[in-house]
Amino acid sequence: MREAVDDFAGHLAGVRNRAAHTVRAYVGDVVSLLEHAHRMGCAELPELDLAVLRSWLAKQRTTGAARTTLARRAASARTFSAWAHRCGLLPADVAGALSSPRAHRELPTVLRADQAAALVEAPGRFPPSTPGVPPSPPAENGSRAAPPAENDSRPTPPVGNDSRAAPPGSSDRPGAADGVAEAVLLRDRALLELLYGTGVRISEACGLDVADVDHGRRVVRVFGKGGRERAVPYGVPAQRALDEWLRHGRPTLAARHSRDALLLGARGGRLNPTTARRIVSGYAEAAGLPPVSPHGLRHSAATHLLEGGADLRAVQELLGHSSLASTQIYTHVSVERLRAAYRQAHPRA
Repeated sequence: MREAVDDFAGHLAGVRNRAAHTVRAYVGDVVSLLEHAHRMGCAELPELDLAVLRSWLAKQRTTGAARTTLARRAASARTFSAWAHRCGLLPADVAGALSSPRAHRELPTVLRADQAAALVEAPGRFPPSTPGVPPSPPAENGSRAAPPAENDSRPTPPVGNDSRAAPPGSSDRPGAADGVAEAVLLRDRALLELLYGTGVRISEACGLDVADVDHGRRVVRVFGKGGRERAVPYGVPAQRALDEWLRHGRPTLAARHSRDALLLGARGGRLNPTTARRIVSGYAEAAGLPPVSPHGLRHSAATHLLEGGADLRAVQELLGHSSLASTQIYTHVSVERLRAAYRQAHPRA
């Protein structure tokens, strides 16, 4: 069975072009399923049947797995079963009739337009030593073959004590620490403007290269889930922030291993999505805003587009959703906000 799992992982990554975290999740689900099947007396893969699949999901439910988790695990089982049947490893697609609970979708929390503006402008208002912003974790090497993603955050501690922040060879230059601090602030502003101005996922933003930015047309080329490519426009504020970062910030942080990465960590590697999440949440806290993640900025951008009159299918294309159903949740957000305003303001609400 181990060989089948490895081949399935290769199929997901090489043929289906799934992201690395998707492959890990699906493979983990399949390993859990096969371990359960072994405990149920299935010595070989062809002995897997629908009853075993249902008992596996039932056990997950009794251990408190969320509906979204159960839905994903059922999808993993269906994908594995269909692949194994095509490859001749199963006599039939045993999971084809496997049902799963409908995942409960809560309406996402979004920022108001003024709150989003306060967040993206926060790097210019809060110096590096601002209290309340999480300190930078130590840098970690990424697993990318290209420039390693850095796990460095905004220089929250006083810059003079942040020996981690300076690129190699810069610590002995007068004013080097101040230059790095200013560069990191420019990067943070570019990151926030890019996230809110385009609505891209955090992994997509951190994966951008310098050549992916078309300054003339003000669009970025994004590679989303499944390697799907799309062009996403951005506005004038994001253009200014990107220009400042590319002209005055990126050259300060760039190192030999930076290569073509658009957003850099303080040591010159590609910015890590985990660090980018800390940047967003740290500035939100410092600005006194509700807790928000990069995905919250994506939700906010989509909701504000629809509230401004954007077409639903245009928003779908901008966000890179493969299904319109994924985008329709933002129409419910807009309606709920309208209802809340009505209840608050109308005398006969």
